Amino acid sequence: MTGKVYSRYEAVIGLEVHAQLSTQSKAFSTDPAAFGGLPNTHVSPVSLGHPGTLPVVNEKLLEYAVKMGLATHCSIRKESFFARKNYFYADLPKGYQITQDTMPVCYDGFIRISLKDGSHKQLRIHRIHMEEDAGKSMHDQDQHNSLIDLNRAGVPLIEIVSEPDIRSGEEAGLYLAEVRRILRYLEICDGNMEEGSMRCDANISVRLKGEARLGTRCEVKNLNSIRNVQRAIDFEARRQIDILESGGSIEQHTLNFDPDSGETTPLRAKETANDYRYFPEPDMPPLLLTEEYIQEIRATLPMLPEEWQQKLINEYSLPEYDAQVLTESKRMVLYFESMTAETRNYKAAANWLMGPVKSFLNEEGLGMAGFPVPAASLAGLINLIDEGKLNYSVAAQTVFPAMLKDTSAGPASLIEKLGVGIDNSADQLTGFIEEVIARYPDKVKQYQSGKKGLIGMFMGEVMKLSKGKIDPKAANRLMAEKLEKA
Repeated sequence: MTGKVYSRYEAVIGLEVHAQLSTQSKAFSTDPAAFGGLPNTHVSPVSLGHPGTLPVVNEKLLEYAVKMGLATHCSIRKESFFARKNYFYADLPKGYQITQDTMPVCYDGFIRISLKDGSHKQLRIHRIHMEEDAGKSMHDQDQHNSLIDLNRAGVPLIEIVSEPDIRSGEEAGLYLAEVRRILRYLEICDGNMEEGSMRCDANISVRLKGEARLGTRCEVKNLNSIRNVQRAIDFEARRQIDILESGGSIEQHTLNFDPDSGETTPLRAKETANDYRYFPEPDMPPLLLTEEYIQEIRATLPMLPEEWQQKLINEYSLPEYDAQVLTESKRMVLYFESMTAETRNYKAAANWLMGPVKSFLNEEGLGMAGFPVPAASLAGLINLIDEGKLNYSVAAQTVFPAMLKDTSAGPASLIEKLGVGIDNSADQLTGFIEEVIARYPDKVKQYQSGKKGLIGMFMGEVMKLSKGKIDPKAANRLMAEKLEKA
């Protein structure tokens, strides 16, 4: 199939994101919700669904759901209720899941994403509802049996359901990254897809561009990374186009994605709402929220990524790209703001965080919480560079590694200890420059004949001779003067 054929179609994608909430106890019981523990130890008669037990809603579940709704511009429903979603899985001990159906607590919101071409797109959120998780089936622990661990059964979730506004795997990845970032800023979910605390199902259909009617959709279940969501969408869209172009029709299926092959395969025919036989949860009364309660939660919201980006652009004059990178992590943007209390060179602070700091974190497999250097020390290093007491290369290659090893030492004391401070002696600088000029007479003639880019070569030689202990700006000016007169 040619690219021209594929370009006639567009994908129509909606995502369902399940976020496991960081509460101490489960959604409807006092059982611990902590990850790990020996199998089937974080359970009780309530989470196991024993006869005669009654669920009680976890107040934090409600609070966190409302927080996410407010953070994503949703309307908050003041009267909502829980429902039973009936289906049989071996790891669903009650035989049904307590969730929300027709009256979710949050609805009609949106998230903004920034595309690679610099444009922005607003993607609508259909609803956010509360529910409980199922247990976990393990098929690789025993040769003949599947084993069940019910520790996860009853753990609180919110499900964030988008409208079908997403048109590509790229947009889906940006949407998911933004959802995860908001969850982490709110500190209600760690967003770790690999460990299952955030999971995604993708509903995918295709249609000819300009067509208003939606195509038949297929759902890819339990995608565990943003990259796999993108890969699954891109493959499934092409698969459906291939079928339609060959004269076939799309059958509505629930699909599995194999990350090794990069392909989707059918699991079962897609369930509909009727299959689940939803009905109101009889053991739980409706949830009645007051405007005062909603506003109290709104008052607790931290600054969110979108607000931080505008602050970085407007108050610190950073480019939009820098603002996006710095706000990927709440800890990083807070670290940046701490640096601005100690240095006025905001762009340099951003560059250090996006460059050497991020490289160190990636190499060590750490998050910003694991970065050991105090913000004041890194800001102090920038100030010493700006004051002409240290050049950037020496700072990045020698002083910064030393700061990582001795986090209690200030940058000034390390510079003195390492003997790498700039020597401002004009005579010594002149000596280095004259030695390099004398070494390369042919290059001097080429420079004087118009090859001005050679000044970089001359400066490199001066830096080697001085072992970096010169002011590059002053040296560059003097070098240009000497080359013209040589």
